[in-house]
Amino acid sequence: MGFGLASVARLGIMSGSVVSACRSCGSDRLVEVLDLGSTPIANALLDADIPSATYPLGISFCKECALVQLGYALPAEVIFDSEYPYYSSFSDALCTHAAAHVASLLEERSLDSSSLAVEVASNDGYLLRNFVEAGVPVLGIDPSPGPARSAEEIGVPTLVDFFGLNVARRVRSEHGPADVIVANNVMAHVPDLNDLVSGFAALLADDGVLTVENPWVRDLVEHVEFDTIYHEHFCYFSCSSVETLMRRHGLHLNDVEYFPQLHGGTLRWSIGHREERTERCREFLAGELSDGLTTHQYYAEFADRVAACQRQLRTLIADLRDQGRTVAAYGAAAKGATLLNSTGLGADDIAFVVDRNVHKQGKLMPGCNLPIRPVEALLDEKPDDLLLLAWNFASEIVAQQSEFAARGGRFYVPVPVPREITPE
Repeated sequence: MGFGLASVARLGIMSGSVVSACRSCGSDRLVEVLDLGSTPIANALLDADIPSATYPLGISFCKECALVQLGYALPAEVIFDSEYPYYSSFSDALCTHAAAHVASLLEERSLDSSSLAVEVASNDGYLLRNFVEAGVPVLGIDPSPGPARSAEEIGVPTLVDFFGLNVARRVRSEHGPADVIVANNVMAHVPDLNDLVSGFAALLADDGVLTVENPWVRDLVEHVEFDTIYHEHFCYFSCSSVETLMRRHGLHLNDVEYFPQLHGGTLRWSIGHREERTERCREFLAGELSDGLTTHQYYAEFADRVAACQRQLRTLIADLRDQGRTVAAYGAAAKGATLLNSTGLGADDIAFVVDRNVHKQGKLMPGCNLPIRPVEALLDEKPDDLLLLAWNFASEIVAQQSEFAARGGRFYVPVPVPREITPE
């Protein structure tokens, strides 16, 4: 492990803890994969130009169950506080993806007014509203009051709480079993994985389906997506580590779908009480085994590739600045905070950041303290180049910024290799 208590103490940081046992299986067979130094909490946006507290950031691999996870962890309540600024509905692509997901579940599961659909980490109701429009009863569960209020305003009843076994039992006693549970981009955010999954098992109807989406650790490694590592993401999953986790709680991984353009490469796992494994699922598991994802060797050179990407990005930005070009950034996303702070980019390199999310505008990025402005600032300030921190929505952003492109603006993405991209 690379995050010893001595180094933590030297940093004056004692609110978190060094991870000495795997979050899934409890093994102490953890080996470090990557150390990104000490960075701020990625979504802890600032209201004033002040220094941010920083915490060790890096990942380790469990040689027992193949789960990749943080080497140092903060308490969930420190990260997901009342000011948590992420609102899913500001992404058109994500809303389209969610609507298609719901449409497939409605058709495949024959859901109606007697069914119950539950979403864990329901955010601002971006997904469940599609069930509501179809006349299917829903319940959202989310610990962040701001997004939960937004969900209630559009007719999505939401329980403000952290989901786990106790909450699952309470919900089942009050609402009955869930025919569908959706858990998109939440499993990585939960420190107690076994409590979360035992909650899934307790709430899910005997013939129900649980669908879980998360980025695939294979894409994290293959595409050098190191900026998707931050304190909010406790774990980084493969099909193999998910299968092991689910079996521990009497659940079965039955199907796998792959969305290569979503969040840099996302998998949707379909899980149930009954084992009904598809051939596609078998192929994913076999492929991970043959590619080595269940071994530490697969991750051995990741740190060197990350360091090379960071050097190339610093060189690219420096070259643009030397040419007299002004560089702005798009997307005050958590991945942007990791990328900027771990790479050492700041106000001398990037003029400002723009974001469509009104809850972020007027604040500062943590650590680097870059101002976050409305997207319209691109036309007002007229920067020459735009670094897409939210590169997972690159196509959507480039399409939106046709006027920026028309006046000669250029777009760059930072990973897997920093490079210019052109509008299609």
